[in-house]
Amino acid sequence: MRKYFISWAKASLILVYLVIVAGALVRMTGSGMGCPDWPKCFGYYIPPTEAKELLYTPGKEYSKGQVIIKDEKLLVAKDDFVAKNNFENTHWEKYTKHEYAIFNPLHTWVEYINRLIGALAGLACVIALFFSFGYWKENKKLVFLSLLICFLMGFQAWLGKTVVDSVLNPYKITTHMLAALLIVAVQLFVIYSVQEKQKERTFSGEFKWVLVAALVLTIAQIIFGTQVRESVDTIVEADLPKEVWLQNPKGGFYMHRSFSILVLFTNLFLFWRNRELKLGFNKINWVIALLCVEILSGITMFYFNFPFGSQTVHIVIATIIFGLQLYLLLESCKKITK
Repeated sequence: MRKYFISWAKASLILVYLVIVAGALVRMTGSGMGCPDWPKCFGYYIPPTEAKELLYTPGKEYSKGQVIIKDEKLLVAKDDFVAKNNFENTHWEKYTKHEYAIFNPLHTWVEYINRLIGALAGLACVIALFFSFGYWKENKKLVFLSLLICFLMGFQAWLGKTVVDSVLNPYKITTHMLAALLIVAVQLFVIYSVQEKQKERTFSGEFKWVLVAALVLTIAQIIFGTQVRESVDTIVEADLPKEVWLQNPKGGFYMHRSFSILVLFTNLFLFWRNRELKLGFNKINWVIALLCVEILSGITMFYFNFPFGSQTVHIVIATIIFGLQLYLLLESCKKITK
């Protein structure tokens, strides 16, 4: 069992990152309400592709829980029945979570794919939990951490439901994002714990504590970024052109922009100390490279009016930087000397 654990732990981490990518695509395309119910999508396990599939159709067999759109409202089937020529209210009840009743096939399938990847990530976490029992005798903590990951995945799914039920409440979206980072953090800790070989490095307390500060700054920067995105979403809902989205920025935009300078210089200091002291933390090179791309994508959004894909790149790279910094921190806490 043990030999399969690390493979499934890494697979589940990759899938969680794919969920983050899919979630970023959902936000970029405005598909958050593509499936207005949960866990199904318009009452189906495989969502419709055409609007006519959500209209009342005489002679059609409806199952309990299936959804139609009638008079700009979502109606849910109360039981199994065959539709008659005339619409009968007795078989239907109004969807009460919210009043959003718009079908857009692109939005629906983008959100559905997001949920599907989330389900696959959850399944991979459960399989990793099963194989973690191979470490039960020598490292029970590993099993409990794997169980915690599964619990957090379930909690994350529930958060996704609350986001939909609230019609994309900004604070719940931010909480949803932070919960994803927490899952990544626990997964990285688990993976690091079972790595057989650790590269020799020189221990530096200075490097470790500056790295802690850099990680905290990255988390703060992600939070500021979600707040900026929330303010932009409000403007988007007003159907204003991209040219005016950041004319009078709110939601911590200037804090987010100023923080990026602090984040960059903190990580440049770590890059310099790593080379100066020959510590051997090569992942800091990737952090610097990704930070450059991250800042470039932010500049691109501001000066070129949010070109397609720039928001997704910006969000996903921030989470990858978080993961690299956290793994670096785990490595720096292990006192291995040359």
